[in-house]
Formats: sequence, structure tokens, C-alpha cells
Amino acid sequence: MRLAWTLGLLGLLPFAGLALVALAVTGWHDWALMALRAYGAVILSFLGAVHWGVALRAPEAEAPTNRQRLSMGVLPALVGWAALLLPIKSGLWLLAAALVAVAAVEQWASLRGFVSGPYVVLRWVLSLSAGACLLAAALA
Repeated sequence: MRLAWTLGLLGLLPFAGLALVALAVTGWHDWALMALRAYGAVILSFLGAVHWGVALRAPEAEAPTNRQRLSMGVLPALVGWAALLLPIKSGLWLLAAALVAVAAVEQWASLRGFVSGPYVVLRWVLSLSAGACLLAAALA
């Protein structure tokens, strides 16, 4: 789990760096917002892929939950794509909300034993941090 924390926290660097550029570097504002929206969409898609992996490795006894897991795997990618089609600031708002929504769904899944508690703690830290960066940039 240590490596997951390390890589997850490193994955926040583009969120924080691009938000900072959008807030502080005049000539790069629009580019930073566009890059941040793209990175947010990619990360949101990645979060969905986690659930495909969980579904594919689930024991046979958990097969009835695979429909929800596979759906949870697809939905974030679709939302990320929609965020790329929206005006930039609206897309940033959507991505921030979606990251928190994914964490909330994972919290629900954790209470039912479908994902581990330590993973959910990591997800909340990363999702709230990334969401804050997206919102700060959207307000810039």
C-alpha cells in the first residue's frame, strides 16, 4: 500500500502544478486550464478501470456484483469524455464533482466489503485534493 500512496500523491502533482499555473501565470492560464481538464479526465477514466480489475478478479461468489462493478468502470470514462466536450470551466467543475462521487461510491462499496478500507482512505485523500485543485482552477 506504500507504493500506492507514493504514486497516488505523485499523481497529484499535475493537478496542483497546473492549478497553480492557471492561478499565477498570466500567459499560460488558458493552456493550464485545458491541460488540467485533460489530466482530470484521464485520471477519472483510470479510476473506473480500477473497478474492471476488481470485477475480473472477483471470486465466483461475488459474480452478482460484477454488473455494478463493470458499470462503475465505464461511467467515469463517459463523464470524463463529457467534461472534455464542455466549456473548460464547466468541465473542471464536472470533473471535481465526479472525482468526489467516485470516492463516495467506493466508500459505499467498502461498507459492503467490495473494496478495501485502506484503498478508500487513499481515494478520499486523492479525490478531495484533486477536486480542490480543479475547483481552484475553475474559479481562476
